[in-house]
Amino acid sequence: MNHEEDRQDRRRVRPDNVSDLTVEALGSLSKALETTERARGHLYSFHQLTGTADLELDRAVALLRRAGHEEWAGLVEREILGRNVIPGHWTYQIVESYDRTYYEPFKELERDAVAALAEGRGHLYEAEMKERRRTHGHRDHTAAPGERR
Repeated sequence: MNHEEDRQDRRRVRPDNVSDLTVEALGSLSKALETTERARGHLYSFHQLTGTADLELDRAVALLRRAGHEEWAGLVEREILGRNVIPGHWTYQIVESYDRTYYEPFKELERDAVAALAEGRGHLYEAEMKERRRTHGHRDHTAAPGERR
């Protein structure tokens, strides 16, 4: 590998007018968004698990009836099956509200901040950390994907 092949990806190089503090701030903003992405995934897990549980209640109701427990089957059917998880909301409505009122505005703001403050070059904090930590010239420490070994 020659020096030309081991150069950092230009899209990940800090523009000249961007300070250390700005790179750190954008890195922190990006980390917060990444944490929100994880929280959103957990919210979708909650949505799917709750839906799966609700569908399983159909089987429970049927089995209670077959076992001769009509009163219990009716109680489960009436009180729990299809019930709102919070007043007026099924889980899909919670997910939609979260996306619309929190997640999408957060994503947009982070994207706009990177565009305005770093010429659209995202993950500068991480890219600079990678550049400091990698061993230049080592085949398993290449600067960018797709470099030849």
